[in-house]
Amino acid sequence: MAHDHHDDDHDHEQEPPSDIALRVKALESLLVEKGLVEAAALDAIVDHYEHKVGPRNGARVVAKAWSDPAYLERLRADATAAIAELDFTGRQGEHMVAVENGPRLHNLVVCTLCSCYPWPVLGLPPVWYKSAPYRSRAVIDPRGVLAEFGTTLPDDVEVKVWDSTAEVRYLVIPERPAGTEGLGEEALAALVTRDGMIGTTRL
Repeated sequence: MAHDHHDDDHDHEQEPPSDIALRVKALESLLVEKGLVEAAALDAIVDHYEHKVGPRNGARVVAKAWSDPAYLERLRADATAAIAELDFTGRQGEHMVAVENGPRLHNLVVCTLCSCYPWPVLGLPPVWYKSAPYRSRAVIDPRGVLAEFGTTLPDDVEVKVWDSTAEVRYLVIPERPAGTEGLGEEALAALVTRDGMIGTTRL
């Protein structure tokens, strides 16, 4: 499975667009041509999720869960409501479940049917999340997929795969890194990565 840890546009300037990217562009052009959507509206949506949301919202959720035990309990009980406390709501984030990594448990999120993804907390999904190889292999060979992301787990760590759907989307709460006890929420949030909240990497 091809994987690039950096999905920024500048990393792919020399690469031809993927089939999915070409299909999306064609569909976008058709919708604009027929007057069903405005190009400016599409650009505004993409800009919002790429630059204003991104994974930063999810990082704030994780940081608060690490530093506020009462919030963590609310997140465990009803992740949708707990995340909404921070005003992170909207389409693709109506039904959220938080799953926690631990010393003996590692969680990995995939959407085997399409690319269901929690936009309000993680922004736009990375290209590899939507790819057929990731969607199929994450279920049948999760350790192999994790290894391709540079994540090699001890044999005594259970890997649990969660399949997102239109009804339920998952947010992985990574283990809090050692030595961060004195950090505030803002500093903690800066340690949290998108891939860590999908479960392909550990922090």
